[in-house]
Order: sequence, then structure tokens, then C-alpha cells
Amino acid sequence: MARRAGVSATAPYRHFADRDALVSAVAAQGYRELAEYLAGAHPAPRTPDDLAEIAIAYVRFALERPALFRAMFAEPCDPDSEERVAATAAIWEYVHGIVHGVFPGADPEALSVGVWSFVHGLAFLHLDGKLDADDPGAVADRVREAVRALLTASAAMRGATA
Repeated sequence: MARRAGVSATAPYRHFADRDALVSAVAAQGYRELAEYLAGAHPAPRTPDDLAEIAIAYVRFALERPALFRAMFAEPCDPDSEERVAATAAIWEYVHGIVHGVFPGADPEALSVGVWSFVHGLAFLHLDGKLDADDPGAVADRVREAVRALLTASAAMRGATA
């Protein structure tokens, strides 16, 4: 990171206590950028298809910004970093709000965890090469169809138990 910025490897530590604090600051910035990216994909999602577009944007962000995405989710961070905690909470609230808006009768907490986990898994499967990420259109189609399949199966299960 420092080399790309054109400074010595130790220069960032004049501003951050340690590596975890530096990664936390990078992650917080990433969460803010992700929130803007997702809001740009669909500013007011209200349908399952809108939710699928948000999922596509999430995966696309991971593929376009892999180092940042990994810093956000795969690197240890300072658990006491107010900036990172606030940025993470903002993403959680965003996901929670979308899920509540699209599925007002569902348990928003459980469904938010499920949706974020599912989409996050799709992002890392593409990012790690377990699913082909060469064609952005094919990635979007795969994510869209996976979200639809999950939501269709979920609706079918609710109907079968009702």
C-alpha cells in the first residue's frame, strides 16, 4: 500500500498505531465506498429483482476492488476502531433496510444475515476463482439467477409449511 502511494513502508505508521489500525481505516473507507456503490446500483430497492441487482453490485464491487474487498472482510481489524465499527454498522443497516423493504413480513434480522451471507459467499466464490468471473455479464446472470432461485425456494418452503 505504502509503495503504491509513493511513501516508505513505515510512513503510514506515523498516522496509525499498528497494522490493525491501518487495515481498519482502509476497511472503513471500503465500507463507505461499497455503500455508495450499492446505492448507485438501485437507490430504493423494493422488489426481489431489485435485491438481485444489489447482489450483483456487491459481487461486482468485490471483483473490481479485490484487494480492498479482502482488506474489508479477510484481514484482521482493530475491533475498537470507531470508524470501522461505524462503517460496518452502516452497511448492516443498509442490508437490514433493504431486506425489510423487500420482505416486510419476514424476520428482518435472520433474513438480513441470510441474504448478506449468501451474497458475500457468491462474491468470494467468484473472487477466489471457484466460479468463473471472466465475463461480467455471465457473473451478473449467475448472481441474479442464484438470488432468484434462493428466494423462489424460500417462498415455496413458506407455502408448504403454511
